[in-house]
This record gives sequence, structure tokens and C-alpha cells, in this order.
Amino acid sequence: MIHSLFIINSSGDVFMEKHWKSVVSRSVCDYFFDEQRKVAGSEDMPPVIATPHHYLISIHRCCMFFVAVCMTEVPPLFVIEFLHRVVDTFDDYFSECTESIIKENYVVVYELLDEMLDNGFPLATESNVLKELIKPPNILRTIANTVTGKSNVSSTLPSGQLSNVPWRRTGVKYTNNEAYFDVVEEVDAIIDRSGSTVFAEIQGYVDCCIKLSGMPDLTLSFMNPRLFDDVSFHPCVRFKRWESERILSFIPPDGNLRLMSYHIGSQSVVAIPIYVRHAVSFREGRLDITVGPKQTVGRTVENVVLEIPMPKCVLNCVLVPTQGKYSFDPVSRVLVWDVGRIDTSRLPNIRGTITLQSGVPAADSNPTINVKFTINQLAVSGLKVNRLDMYGEKYKPFKGVKYITKAGKFQIRM
Repeated sequence: MIHSLFIINSSGDVFMEKHWKSVVSRSVCDYFFDEQRKVAGSEDMPPVIATPHHYLISIHRCCMFFVAVCMTEVPPLFVIEFLHRVVDTFDDYFSECTESIIKENYVVVYELLDEMLDNGFPLATESNVLKELIKPPNILRTIANTVTGKSNVSSTLPSGQLSNVPWRRTGVKYTNNEAYFDVVEEVDAIIDRSGSTVFAEIQGYVDCCIKLSGMPDLTLSFMNPRLFDDVSFHPCVRFKRWESERILSFIPPDGNLRLMSYHIGSQSVVAIPIYVRHAVSFREGRLDITVGPKQTVGRTVENVVLEIPMPKCVLNCVLVPTQGKYSFDPVSRVLVWDVGRIDTSRLPNIRGTITLQSGVPAADSNPTINVKFTINQLAVSGLKVNRLDMYGEKYKPFKGVKYITKAGKFQIRM
């Protein structure tokens, strides 16, 4: 399966490597760097690169590339999912995953990778199981290990590893039993200049925080499960019951988990929750943009950010926003307007002049406006949780579901 893992920073330096079988030379990363020179940005890197003797499968997260080296053909999505799980584990252990934090915790990182992969095959990937094997780092534990010469690795196997539910440790006890569910949806949409939707789709996630004693058996049902075009589940979900009844039945891990992810395609009707009125003329050198929520939303639109990539003829922008602040990068020629929260009593507006380079003809091309936003307590797809049942010990009532809508790629064509 996976022979080696290389972590590459934004400067193109391999600052960490881990080998599970035979040692693979760093020179194999030259094929990766060759492909990197051909693309414009990190998001355009091909996830799979075939070399004469290896396959390089990579992801880009936290301004770093995680490159897995395989000697034989493997399912690429299997390796990609494992790499994402590695980054999520680092986030959980160290609060964030950065180059400096990985360097500061080299020992713990190598211990985690040893337990997560056994002879090249994934073994323990759940955080609650790994934390029984390897204690998360803290100052006191680091000092004690330095003085005594001990490591963070436990001398006993996690209790859950010996059961048929390896993702949950046994003997979990809580004074207050709670279960929280977040339904997070990201909208990817393209809107033309008249306001009509050209393309729209939704990528959604159901994230959980489970703090229940014993071995709880949960069932979660939706009011409209037919919305899903494609779904992906955590290993704890009983897939046969989903196929037959469209009900999620599972024994959850202890703590945080992503229960499922789903996709709602462009053939479904997606109501775009905000609108943008714009009047941009490069020939006349003026810009006027207004953003606001649609009346049907009924929720507060927050964290609104507009990004406008300007053509090469633009030297500077002198604008006056009624809300928030703006910045213009003369190198990348990207105008960013950080609006924040939209108050319906006064819609945010930004207007002013655009300075053009002399001798360069004004651009006739129409740039796109990229809009990011967040709406709490709203699932733009209309997805609703119908019921949650818990079986096992006596639990307190279910805490409820929080719905969140975000803009993944929301583009408006001028």
C-alpha cells in the first residue's frame, strides 16, 4: 500500500519524511516538483502522478503538500482519505497543523504515523483510540518524559481494539450525556449578470460531538433523504440499513467525528440566499457594488467577503465602503472587500474610482465577483433532521441540530 510519506512546505522543501517499508529516496519528489512547475496554483496540482516505478498521491492542506509514495497500483481515493485523516489527527492533537508545530512535535508525529499505518496499511485512525495509545503532548508530560526517558506511547492496547467496535473505547463514563450535531453546507454557484443561476451545487457534512456513556446505539433519520445525490459515511454507520430504510444507524466513536458527507447536484433547485448588484466600468474607471440578503432567507448573513480579480490595466482603486473595509493588492490585482455582517436596515455598498494604466487599453473582459458568506441556523438545501433515537443507558434529551450554510465557490459574472 503506502511505502513512504513526504511533507513538503510552501517553499518546496521536504522537511519531513516517514518510511514504513523500504526507504524511498527523496529524489522521487522531483517528479512532483516537475508537475508543480506546470500548474498555476496549488489547487491545480494533479492528485495522482505516475512515475516509472512509483505512484505519487498527494493532498494540499494547511499550506503543505502531503505526498504518499506507492510502489503498486492502489485506489487513489483510499490513500487520499487516509492523508486527510492524518491532517485531521494532527489538528486534533496540536490544535492546528502547521510546519512549525510539526517540527516542534517530531517525536509525537512519528509515533502517530507508526500507529496509524501498519506495514503500509491503515490501522488506527480514530482520535479517541489514538489518544489511548499516544498521550497528547503538554508541557508537564514533555518535562516528565525528558527526565525519566519515557515516551508518550502506552504499554497496553486500547480497549476498543479488541472488540468488534474498534473505533470506540470501552468503559466511557460521562456525568452529563450530550450529543451535538452540525449540518454544514457549502454552496458552489455561478450567477450571471442578470441574477439567474447558471450552475449551483451543494457539498454538505454532518459533524457530531458525542459525549455519551457506555456503548450507545443511535439512529438518525431525515425528513427528505431523497435530496442526496451521493453520500459518504464514517465506518461506524450500518450501510445496509441506510440502503433499505434511508436511516443512519451507528455506534459512534467518543468525541468529535464526521458522520457523513453528501452532495446535492446541479439538477436540484438551489436557492441562492444573497444577491449582488454591480456596476463596474473599466473604460470610465468607476465601480459600484451593493450586496444584500434575499427576503426569503430570514436569517442573518455573516462573514461576507467579496473578491474581485482585476485586469492588468488596473493600477489602483480608490473606494468608499459604507460598511467593512477593503484592500487592493497591486501585485496580484485582487480587490477584497470584507463586509462582515449584513444589516438589512442599511445594505452595504462600496463605490469609487478605478485608476487605469496610461497607454494600456481598457479591458473589455468581465471579471467575476467571488462571494463568501456564512448563514447560521439555515440549510440552504432544505435538509431537515427528522428524529434521533438513542439506545443504551439512560441518556438526557437530545441537544439538537445546528444548521450552517457557507459559500464554497460563489461566483457572479459581470
